[in-house]
Amino acid sequence: MRLATIKLKGAEVAGIVTAGGVLPIAALNAARDTGWKEEMLPLIQAGQVPALTDWYNHGGKAELETLPGLVPAAEVVYGPLYRNPKRIFGIGLNYVDHAGDIGTAAPTGFPGSFFKMADTLIGPGDDIHLPMLKEAQKTTAEAELGVIMGKDCRDVPEESWQEAIVGYTTILDMTEESILKGNDFVKGNPRYLCIVKNFPTFFSFGPQLVTPDEVPDVLALEVQSVRNGEVYARNVVANMTHRPARLVSLHSSIQGWYAGDILSTGTPRAFHIQDGDVAECRICGPDGFEMAPLVNPVVDLKKHPEQA
Repeated sequence: MRLATIKLKGAEVAGIVTAGGVLPIAALNAARDTGWKEEMLPLIQAGQVPALTDWYNHGGKAELETLPGLVPAAEVVYGPLYRNPKRIFGIGLNYVDHAGDIGTAAPTGFPGSFFKMADTLIGPGDDIHLPMLKEAQKTTAEAELGVIMGKDCRDVPEESWQEAIVGYTTILDMTEESILKGNDFVKGNPRYLCIVKNFPTFFSFGPQLVTPDEVPDVLALEVQSVRNGEVYARNVVANMTHRPARLVSLHSSIQGWYAGDILSTGTPRAFHIQDGDVAECRICGPDGFEMAPLVNPVVDLKKHPEQA
């Protein structure tokens, strides 16, 4: 099953993706007298996604096509999957190729990790803003596989890590790389990681949540960093230094997880973005599997301060 948040009548509402569009969960509730939560984060936090997926896989998919209230695909406007997660947790340098880009070794014993603030979050089609700060001279975008936690939990065994998640999505994570590495205005320092990751609009999220039953082998997924429609870099999840099972399990034993927490698992390679560019994350897999791409235009606030 695939879920999405769409903009409808001034609100952001959860819906189920169908062949013809998106059926808001509110319409499903009205038609079947059910009580599913009608916004994405409450739906996840209430633990309702697995039961909704079970209904979908046992006749619900066909039934959706008969229910009123479908928003046709041509009229769908996606929002972020949800806003204000308790935590956004990112993994740096998780592919050896990406570590080599910035002249350092990939972390092996423990993953390189960082937190992002919820107010960095944007959705599909929203502008990525390059900062006005004079020290900010080179922003990069990073296409990543996102893992969405499905329950509050601690000490999750690696072998049962998928029991702790509710699905996967596409992510674009931005970094103000010039401050991290240094430039004419500032001497770089790895301790600046929280600064360079937390400018507004530096985390794009969505458009669809893909439930785990649709992804039989997450290690076979290919993540693509795409700039202006051209694939800049690609790699498969199996080539991560720290694979999702370890990331979920290890961090559950450190800070634990809350339902709705977002784990961004690392990028094949970051790419420089400039005013007028379009950044994109694509994720595909065997047998024609594809996630809906995540696409965001880029606006340099130094050139367009009126958009700040």
